Amino acid sequence: MNSTEITQNTDAPPHFRSIKTFVLRTGRMTEGQKRNYESFYQKWCIPYTESLIDFKTFFQNDNPVIIEIGFGMGTATAQIAEDNPDKNYLGIEVFKAGVGKLLGEIEEKKLNNLRIIEHDAIEVLENMINDECVDGFHIFFPDPWQKKRNHKRRLVRRPRTDLLSKKLKKGGYIYMVTDWENYAEDAFEQLSETPDLKSKYEKFAPAQNWRPATKFEKKGLKKEHVINELIFEKLCCKKFL
Repeated sequence: MNSTEITQNTDAPPHFRSIKTFVLRTGRMTEGQKRNYESFYQKWCIPYTESLIDFKTFFQNDNPVIIEIGFGMGTATAQIAEDNPDKNYLGIEVFKAGVGKLLGEIEEKKLNNLRIIEHDAIEVLENMINDECVDGFHIFFPDPWQKKRNHKRRLVRRPRTDLLSKKLKKGGYIYMVTDWENYAEDAFEQLSETPDLKSKYEKFAPAQNWRPATKFEKKGLKKEHVINELIFEKLCCKKFL
């Protein structure tokens, strides 16, 4: 369960635009996180702007770009980037302590293929990311919003999933992991109804061995929750052609 606070895209009805899908935590930063934030923000963070960005400008290559929404403390994010130097990673998070923690990991490991945007993810996608330029989205253990009246706040729901699909390249993917079965079922239905997306598997995906376990995953397993993984791909042609 990560901490990113996300509002709706402006094409959505007014009552959707004001819905927050994450609660922004205001936990204190450690001294180390503060130092990392002050020392490395300019080096590894991309400032939020209401203009489209060119990935090649920041990564200095044409490698595939994967965006992670809500990386929490970023431990798994850093490990994935370290294990895959042939791919570029962009983490979006508003939890300042998490940004500070991941900045330290980037600097220590010299992860030239990882950048951070500290801002509302939907606004980033709407205003900074070109259509059909993202190779994949990682959404690991998003807030499940367990009560039925709050299901509308879930990140992996339409019309939010329509925006994700719009930003994906053809053949790109959305990889979601959750330890809440109700959310997994709901997300599978929502993604299945999103134009141009299709599940790579008949239902839930098998565990991906390359993905490091997160602290939220470990907490879920301690509670005997089942970990469900979903992988949807953007079709290379229209569904009905």
